[in-house]
Amino acid sequence: MADEIMHVSVGDLKSGRFILIDGIPCKVVDIETSAPGKHGSAKVRITAIGMFDGSKKTLLKPSHSDVEAPVIAKTKAQVVSVSGNNAQLMDMESYETYDLEIPVELRGQVKAGVEIEVIEAMSKKAMTRIVGGV
Repeated sequence: MADEIMHVSVGDLKSGRFILIDGIPCKVVDIETSAPGKHGSAKVRITAIGMFDGSKKTLLKPSHSDVEAPVIAKTKAQVVSVSGNNAQLMDMESYETYDLEIPVELRGQVKAGVEIEVIEAMSKKAMTRIVGGV
């Protein structure tokens, strides 16, 4: 399921949606629309932040075109242990264990026993927020 890609109209995009830019899943943070020209259609400049690497990306497209969007799967996981900037997590549904890097904004807050939200897209996973604590 997490490897699926769907198509979304550029005109329907809003901040907070996820799209693919250069094959990288990104979260839309800003949308600017230009007025249509004499011989062309309106253009949309989309600014987004990469979900997994935090890089800033921009995309310029006509407002009537489509853009690819990843299917995002959100799951809950419990922190088993913390070692430096990495945490070992256990999926709350499948009981699978895996290691993920702790994002900068969550460092110091992630401790053993804490429940967190994990997003998965394009076969990659990342921690997003703390859901419950010990």
